[in-house]
Amino acid sequence: MYVLIIGAGEVGRSIAANLEKSHDVAVVERDPELAEEITYSFDVLSLQGDGTELETLQEAGLEKANLVIACTESDHTNIVICGTAKTASDAFTIARVRRRTLLNTWEGAQSAFGVDFIVCTDLLVAQTIFRISGFPQAQDVEMFAGGLVRMAEFEISPESPLVDQRVMDADEYDSMTFAGVFRDDEMIVAKGDTVFQAGDRIVVIGSPSSVKEFAMATVTDTTSSTNDVVIVGGSEIGFQTAREFEAHGFEPRLIERDHDRAREIAEALPKTFVMESDATDTEFLSREHIDEADIVVAALDSDEKNLLVSLLARRVGVDRTVAVIDNTEYTDLFETVGIDVAINPREETAEEIVRFTRTDQTEKIAMLEHDRAEVIEVELGPESALTGHQIAESMADLPECVVIGAISRDGELITPRGTTVPQAGDRVVLFVDATVLDEVSAVL
Repeated sequence: MYVLIIGAGEVGRSIAANLEKSHDVAVVERDPELAEEITYSFDVLSLQGDGTELETLQEAGLEKANLVIACTESDHTNIVICGTAKTASDAFTIARVRRRTLLNTWEGAQSAFGVDFIVCTDLLVAQTIFRISGFPQAQDVEMFAGGLVRMAEFEISPESPLVDQRVMDADEYDSMTFAGVFRDDEMIVAKGDTVFQAGDRIVVIGSPSSVKEFAMATVTDTTSSTNDVVIVGGSEIGFQTAREFEAHGFEPRLIERDHDRAREIAEALPKTFVMESDATDTEFLSREHIDEADIVVAALDSDEKNLLVSLLARRVGVDRTVAVIDNTEYTDLFETVGIDVAINPREETAEEIVRFTRTDQTEKIAMLEHDRAEVIEVELGPESALTGHQIAESMADLPECVVIGAISRDGELITPRGTTVPQAGDRVVLFVDATVLDEVSAVL
């Protein structure tokens, strides 16, 4: 596949890094320094120029492009790029936007703007925050097989009963599979004799009920829940997050300092209790019983402010904190100092876009630990190495760093075991080391 990426910011670079080994990739960037950096950093064609101009796109290979990805920092620029590309090619076009109103307009008019698919960054982040909030202490949560399967990543605390326990001893859940373990900079495929250690980040795949039961029993105390939600910041992400919680029956609290913005949000979200105040005011936090919140989401307009708010929330006794960060280099820092989950909007956007470059049978992907591993959902065809063979036998054709986490067949969940025989049409959810993803995809 020939992929044309316009915009070499964090999203564009992340996509290029993910695709450079498996696809022909060209990147167009207006900034000469960024364009030069791409040339030396990735095995892709880099072109300095304006992606809204047809001549620039054609110079970058528009006529042979299968996919055009517009991911600059400007919503309108991305819309124009896709429209321009459509005038001279049949390439599938993807536009990254932040404003949900553009997404709503596109959804209401088929093929509006000449865009085949829109990725709304703020909405993606809000949905991710909501998913994570439903699983105690989860670092990451994704749905697969139409919601039938959950993938979750948890960190093991020193107090967890999993510490020093083997996978075979902990594997007591009928519809859940231990997939992988991240330990410092090492990725370990979960096997029966793998021993869990404090600080490990473990990945499990299974039914929503089993994953939640596992989390409640081994990762956190059984009293943990998410009922009282506090969102700090009336940014677009903060607004969309409150709206997402409202849509699922919650009545979140939202703190916004600006009077006009606070009033605007209060009028738009009738089930959200909007408080006009400075979230760094400890007296206010105490007076409004913020310490009783089950989760505090920091969605202000800077990483530094989100870090400060999250630390203050932890100091007053909040159980769980989620912070939105723009700088990916801060992710590890945030989690090191005690922030439970740090979410980067650009990483969420890149992950959503990359799935369009997968093979036709790949339904969905989730990137873990900055793409050190991926969880993918694949529909098996008659020629797949897994079809018609017991898993214990067919796994010999796959690299060792692959785990089959779940199988969906005709809307029913099947927990894979060595004697399980996958069939054509099954949707299989696999945990895969990112370095062997292309090799795995070739035999699936």
